[in-house]
Amino acid sequence: MKIAVTGKGGVGKTTFAATLARLYADEGRKVLAADVDPDANLGLALGFSEEVLDSIVPISKMRKLVEERTGANAENQFYKLNPKVDDIPDTYGKTCNGVKLLTLGTVETAGSGCVCPEHVMLKRIINNLVLHRDDVVILDMEAGLEHLGRGTTENMDRFIVVIEPGARSIQTYKNVKRLAHELGVAQVGVVANKVRNEDDEAFIREKIPAEDLLGMIHYNTEVIDADRKGCSPYDFSKTATAEIKAIKDTIDNK
Repeated sequence: MKIAVTGKGGVGKTTFAATLARLYADEGRKVLAADVDPDANLGLALGFSEEVLDSIVPISKMRKLVEERTGANAENQFYKLNPKVDDIPDTYGKTCNGVKLLTLGTVETAGSGCVCPEHVMLKRIINNLVLHRDDVVILDMEAGLEHLGRGTTENMDRFIVVIEPGARSIQTYKNVKRLAHELGVAQVGVVANKVRNEDDEAFIREKIPAEDLLGMIHYNTEVIDADRKGCSPYDFSKTATAEIKAIKDTIDNK
């Protein structure tokens, strides 16, 4: 099972991705959660301590590692397009609550385009996670759609778009679905988060085809409290965890 969780900023992608990862880990499955967001906070949502997280350097920022694996440096503008990466999850991943976290980060592309050694490394790592590992792999993607345009998420089993009740989120879902199909990913599901009432539920059901809607997570102050305390929502809100478990069951049965 290889899942990419995406959506616009602030909709709750990380809360959903982290809780989903922990639910799979509860079943005794090997789970690898990869943080591909420049504002990396998946580890906190998984339950890692701030001390451990402060010691983690995103792979995209490990310049020496990138140079060693790709052969790129200040004197050499040529580099390998297929660097060795299969050892990176076990070497640089950290484990908490049964979930292995790999913090990939992202690549700053302004002024240089996206074809660079760092991008090659990240794409190879993601492809390795998708194609050559038996783990459940959950990618917490950066906000926006650039990662789809770069093609780093082709070969995923499923995209899950986390939305909130609003026109901008609906537009994001439509764009993700279109780009996902262009990459050959047929399964695009939607999770509606921060749903407040029956009007919000009706809005979601009107805008999202029933076959795409995986479920809803209702607005929950416990999730906000968990974030304020730096805790995993999984450990703080039984209600939100139960709603995400129902969504997980739907995913498993599709």
